[in-house]
Amino acid sequence: MRESYNEQLDSVRSDLTDMCRMAESAMESATTALLNADLHLAEETIGSRDEIDLLATEWELKAFSVLALQAPVALDLRIMVSGIHIVADLQRMGGLAIHVAELVRRRHPAHVLPPEVEAVFAEMGRVAVAQARSTREVLLTRDPELAVELRTADEEMDQLHRSLFVLTSAPDWPHGVPAAVDITLLGRFYERFSDHTVEVAKRVIFLATGEFRSEDS
Repeated sequence: MRESYNEQLDSVRSDLTDMCRMAESAMESATTALLNADLHLAEETIGSRDEIDLLATEWELKAFSVLALQAPVALDLRIMVSGIHIVADLQRMGGLAIHVAELVRRRHPAHVLPPEVEAVFAEMGRVAVAQARSTREVLLTRDPELAVELRTADEEMDQLHRSLFVLTSAPDWPHGVPAAVDITLLGRFYERFSDHTVEVAKRVIFLATGEFRSEDS
């Protein structure tokens, strides 16, 4: 009975890292599609939605089964309760990457990005993918120090996001309101993706220490 219980816990932990890997891959491919106006890659990214949503649903079913049948306590209970929140964050991360790809599809064959902002979004994509990779490592190791480091990358993303406002609100911005709206939406998608990695990190800190740092919100 105990061996089966441990296998269930191992399975739900593994599923979290798999979901994070999917979100990471979706953001990487969405950014490439965005920078290259690649419709095929955008469609592939959008197609990953079902797999991410299915894994999230399966995880929740497993989690509620463990809670109902095994009555976990202490660390095991924290794993399950925190995991419910983490799954929601990871699913949203995947959804935000798909939103990027959907905008590429909507504007195709035109490029969504004017040349002035391509470098900023290339960097935002790099930071987002690196954060997702670090988040996956945090989920694997439950290292609270590594979790805290994710906040540094979040600050870098915030700076990049602010730089977009500077560019699009400049008096000599030559691309009009529609382009500025697209850029604002895209910037928000990347910023929120980053924010969700920080939320996952805070949940992992709770797992490791039993303390949830509400002051980090």
